[in-house]
Amino acid sequence: MSDDKQKAMQLIIISGRSGSGKSTALHQLEDEGYYCIDNLPVSLLSALVVETGRPEFRHFRGTAVCIDARNAWKDLASFGEIVGTLPKSVHTEVLYLDAQDSALIKRFSETRRRHPLSSDTTPLAEAIDKERLLLGPIASDASLVLDTTRMTIYELRDAIKQRLLKSSGGNMSLLFQSFGFKRGVPADADLVFDVRMLPNPHWVKELRMKTGLDEQVQEFLESQPLAGELYRDIRSYLDNWLPRYKDSNRSYMTVALGCTGGQHRSVYLADRLYRHYQAHHPNIHVRHRELL
Repeated sequence: MSDDKQKAMQLIIISGRSGSGKSTALHQLEDEGYYCIDNLPVSLLSALVVETGRPEFRHFRGTAVCIDARNAWKDLASFGEIVGTLPKSVHTEVLYLDAQDSALIKRFSETRRRHPLSSDTTPLAEAIDKERLLLGPIASDASLVLDTTRMTIYELRDAIKQRLLKSSGGNMSLLFQSFGFKRGVPADADLVFDVRMLPNPHWVKELRMKTGLDEQVQEFLESQPLAGELYRDIRSYLDNWLPRYKDSNRSYMTVALGCTGGQHRSVYLADRLYRHYQAHHPNIHVRHRELL
């Protein structure tokens, strides 16, 4: 962040569908020294900013609030307008957490919690879908979206610390993520590259049980002219456009690379790009979704 943003009041708004990890994120921010409030009505954001701007709150690192679908739907629809009325001295970040519907249903089944929008006449799956629509205005304004489908609590906490809290000093947080198309495109992807046209190590018996992090798989792919050509093309695209994203004040960028199963080709390319850009980006991470 710039010096102006460092001096500004820090406000982090956490939202997302029920079961996506909002409570975990809020607890992590509380541990990091933020003044935290759960289930804040959107209409009270302005009043909260005034209250936490008082001298008694200066020892906190910032303020974090959780806003969910229990809000009045009219207030949720006006989320962007309400945030837009906050003073310019308030540096606001919106963290939106989400997960695949199947994962959310499983989490509710395992914990036996009741979804806040479900009822005797509204089944769980319908409530989850309704919640997605209600929170749409917040999701569209999010600074950072995290897909927690395959994250453990500890991985989510680490993601909060690495991506949300370390995005400072004007450095855009850059994440390279590999994934398998058979399990869906990550919800938090900003750029998606399909690498399924490359020769697949899965069909080489000696490589099938290995991953793109293994030397033998890397040697196989590096011997394929297409792999080198695709790597250079993606790198050329990123060299040209990543600075443009940064200049537009983007704080977070997720570059996702997908192959069929997310074990070999996408892992190899994501790791290779990560290693290359480490020298150019101080706040950079790599995540192999299907290897977790």
